[in-house]
Amino acid sequence: MSTPTPTAEKPLPDFDIVSTYRSILAADHDLTMPVAAIEALVEAISQSSVSTIAETLALLEHHTSTLKSSISNHISLSAGTDLFQRYLITTLNRPAALNLGPSDDFRAVRNHLLSNGRLFVERAKQSREKIASFGKHFIRDGATVLTNGGSRVVGALLRRAAESSTMRFRVVYVISPSGSSDSKEGHQTVSDLRAHNVPVATIPDSAVAYSLGKVDMVIVGAEGVVENGGIISRLGTYQIGLLAKSKGKPFYVVAESHKFVRLYPLSQFDLPIKQKVLEFKTTDNAKDTAEDEGVADVHAKGTQTKCSGLHPDDAVDFTPPDLISGIITESGVLTPSAVSEELIKIWF
Repeated sequence: MSTPTPTAEKPLPDFDIVSTYRSILAADHDLTMPVAAIEALVEAISQSSVSTIAETLALLEHHTSTLKSSISNHISLSAGTDLFQRYLITTLNRPAALNLGPSDDFRAVRNHLLSNGRLFVERAKQSREKIASFGKHFIRDGATVLTNGGSRVVGALLRRAAESSTMRFRVVYVISPSGSSDSKEGHQTVSDLRAHNVPVATIPDSAVAYSLGKVDMVIVGAEGVVENGGIISRLGTYQIGLLAKSKGKPFYVVAESHKFVRLYPLSQFDLPIKQKVLEFKTTDNAKDTAEDEGVADVHAKGTQTKCSGLHPDDAVDFTPPDLISGIITESGVLTPSAVSEELIKIWF
């Protein structure tokens, strides 16, 4: 019996991509959202019965759409899934690159895709350590670095610098509000740095301007690097960038290339997500309901998941490129104006 062609109404196969994605994230707390999403897509292909290129691309499109709809902030995830889809499309459109003979059937093509897909994931995982090895040289001996909480790649860079026996530096760490998704990672990084004999001062975001007089540079992470060279990161990063600019302090971003995303925001309110930062109310006890704007219903194997807007503790903002001194990636340092060229290389 032949496999039916997947459509929007009847995608192939019956695979719970959201559950798989969440399981992958839960199994490895150091994993970033885009890499976990790519792993989930590779698993979806491996468990599918697709037998043509068209079915493969339709399958990926369906699962990617489901994943994006399942979380309130899909910007970081989208960067990974879109890049992986582009990689597969490019591979499928270049049969010679597959090193397969004319007699090979789609099964061989599919196996090649799975093998290269897993290699793609491994390289993405390694990018954080490459950035740490490269980026540690930006921290000078005796420097004081300010960073905001929760970025794993910033934590890896600072720990790598701390392991150097010839370097001494201090860190001013802006800790996320208790209960936010970044709070635990921030406190863990602070503990790790202090265990490496790095003096760390923790401050709330309201103390950033006060502290900048003691700071030599700012290093932050990003959920997404957008086309104009700006970044999307946790709420408060934009104001840190503004304050650093006003004080003449270099403001560096560290981000893996799989976080480069095809967005071109012009302001804080151009982001493609719903955020509960500005909520105007006329009463003190207004309750959120399922009918609130921004609620998305996602159906995965008959289960309904509701995704309302991001709570302020987990919200993000947009830092424009004119505030950024450089973007440190696993391939080197980019100026914000070079990001669009990098995206052109990837997508075209």
